[in-house]
Amino acid sequence: MTDTNPDLILTDHGEGITEIGLNRGPVNALSPEFLMGFAALLDRLEADETVRAVVISSPLKVFSAGLDLKEAQTFDLAQEQAIVAALNLGFLRLFTFAKPVVVAVNGAALAGGLFFVLAADLRVAGPRASFGLAEIRVGVDFPVGPMEIARATLDPNALRRLMLTGQPIAVDHARDIGLVDMLVDGGDTVVERAVEEARKLAQLPSIAYAAVKRQIREPAVSAIETAISQGANAPAEGWFNSQTRDAMRRMIG
Repeated sequence: MTDTNPDLILTDHGEGITEIGLNRGPVNALSPEFLMGFAALLDRLEADETVRAVVISSPLKVFSAGLDLKEAQTFDLAQEQAIVAALNLGFLRLFTFAKPVVVAVNGAALAGGLFFVLAADLRVAGPRASFGLAEIRVGVDFPVGPMEIARATLDPNALRRLMLTGQPIAVDHARDIGLVDMLVDGGDTVVERAVEEARKLAQLPSIAYAAVKRQIREPAVSAIETAISQGANAPAEGWFNSQTRDAMRRMIG
């Protein structure tokens, strides 16, 4: 399979393992186009019978920093609604992807960028990785998709710590709280280890894998889909509040 989107680089590692490299420089900032292009690519990979597992990585120093705050300060209502819809739909698509997904993180995964990690099945990280949910510092709450994915995949105390302080944590702490499954600190690269783990998952019976994944995630998926059906993708008042733009300016400095 080939792809012409420069923001999403595909690498075939053989044995049915496809790597998606997030490559929207300089920091994989999230936009509706980036997220919906990612979701469309997952549709294709899920339908491709030669693909048995997916690895998500980034060649950039920052894995993903979330929104471009300088750009976001100028959003009008339609743009606020568009990014909310993309966050909901893009990460829901990853969360419901039927095949194994392993994420390889060797940089900062922050705010919306952390959901590439939380929605994956297995998380491999290197020593330069860090993790955080900075939304409260930016002055916004969480769209329903990211919120329910976080509830389903983080320990309640980790959820409290990350969401109510907005402060990032180092990779060792992330491993201790179960956010990271494997820490690569020598020998293989993070991507090499992630590909190795993806090969192991790809050997499991694929029908049972998809079914068990659905069983685990169904409560969160149902909550997201119900909220979307009730208008969560287009909040009437938008996403931002009276404090958001000032908070964004303070974050940028």
